[in-house]
Amino acid sequence: MSTKHLTHWIGGKPHTGTAERQGDVFNPATGRVAGKVDLASPAEVDAAVAAAKAAFPGWRDTPLSRRVKILFRFRELLEAHKLELAELISAEHGKVVSDALGEVARGLEVVEFACGIPHLLKGGFSENVSSKVDAYSILQPLGVVAGITPFNFPAMVPMWMFPVAIACGNTFVLKPSEKDPSASVRIAELWAEAGLPDGVFNVLQGDKVAVDGLLEHPDVKAVSFVGSTPIAQYIYETAARTGKRVQALGGAKNHMVVLPDADLDLAADAAVSAGFGSAGERCMAISVLVAVEPVADELLEKIRERVARLKVGPGDDPESEMGPLVTREHRDKVASYLDSGVAQGATLAIDGRETEILGGGEDGFWLGPTVLDHVTPEMDAYRDEIFGPVLSVVRVATYDEAMRLIGDNPYGNGTAIFTNDGGAARRFQNEVEVGMVGINVPIPVPMAYYSFGGWKASLFGDSHAHGMEGVHFYTRTKAVTARWLDPSHGGVNLGFPTNG
Repeated sequence: MSTKHLTHWIGGKPHTGTAERQGDVFNPATGRVAGKVDLASPAEVDAAVAAAKAAFPGWRDTPLSRRVKILFRFRELLEAHKLELAELISAEHGKVVSDALGEVARGLEVVEFACGIPHLLKGGFSENVSSKVDAYSILQPLGVVAGITPFNFPAMVPMWMFPVAIACGNTFVLKPSEKDPSASVRIAELWAEAGLPDGVFNVLQGDKVAVDGLLEHPDVKAVSFVGSTPIAQYIYETAARTGKRVQALGGAKNHMVVLPDADLDLAADAAVSAGFGSAGERCMAISVLVAVEPVADELLEKIRERVARLKVGPGDDPESEMGPLVTREHRDKVASYLDSGVAQGATLAIDGRETEILGGGEDGFWLGPTVLDHVTPEMDAYRDEIFGPVLSVVRVATYDEAMRLIGDNPYGNGTAIFTNDGGAARRFQNEVEVGMVGINVPIPVPMAYYSFGGWKASLFGDSHAHGMEGVHFYTRTKAVTARWLDPSHGGVNLGFPTNG
């Protein structure tokens, strides 16, 4: 079978140069190579940044009304092609098409938010701060900005970044994951169809060479990143050292606390969907279920019943509710926590290696829903960000013990509490040291008009993604103090009438 070829999008068109290096793009459901992607050299990095830099002056000076018309057209094209994008994502990432459609929909919300940029970019004005002196502030774009995004949401995470950045008047270079690059190229084509000027949006396929090139390039003014905590810290330190503005969103170990008064059916549904949706390959996945006794045994049985009905299979099979993992290497790493967990004292309550796969799936990168019970904080399965369909159950005696567990964890991305006690929920949201909190909601991803981001080792930098924090990240504030002499009151006569 022939494989497709994926390359960069630079200056409004596909790159025509010959790649020095290429990478394989797999279909995770079959384990077969489905395509080849060009991996950027320093020359391609320079070309992408140069195209963005050349486009910046014209785009910066484009009236807001014109920018918004293009954004609205882009939004309509995304809506019209959302199933096509979802199928591209499913084929290369492995998530089921319904999950991929949800990803596109959440990205669309940020595009819709960015369509309100004329209002969002309004500055402030103060009249007569001194005698005949006015003061006001304006928000101006930075220039060329870059986004470095992960494999798990190849459409949504880039759309946390580039709609706001472009709406604010910046030009953008996207470096998507080389594991599932097709969505980025299709998005670039839709931008061109919407009328975005050449060079305003560019796609640079590649690996660490491309990343380092963007981090060190003198013409890149800001970098946005989503990925693991070690890489987020590297991105932050490297880019900040070269004087760039940085928002680097890192890893997670999201805890879901279930109090004894909770609706256990609701909690079990939430644990299964939040733990195993998208094969657990998402930074907002619930990876630790904190059961405040005496609910653990009953809750675990309800989870077991639901997992038994969960259908695992290829993403393009309408019956599938969970797909494979993205690569063989990642699947093997995730599966290793089952053995290490048992060796360190946990109980393997549900073994995902025994899951029946729809259609066989012998060569795909499969691991079914897995539950490790009696996990403790000293175990690798608890300490590491597994990023797969492995749910760890930690049993505690009290609410205070659950809170200490979350507080002692180095990550602070997302968390949830399940309870029917409003007072307990209010106390939890006030006390927990985590950036995004769900109350009877297992995946508390904020809407586009709020901002996405965690605390502690889950964020490097000061700004979260999208929302007003995104607008402020992609703009600089300029304060202006102005005094205009009035010819009728002793100023210079400029020929204006002094009365009437």
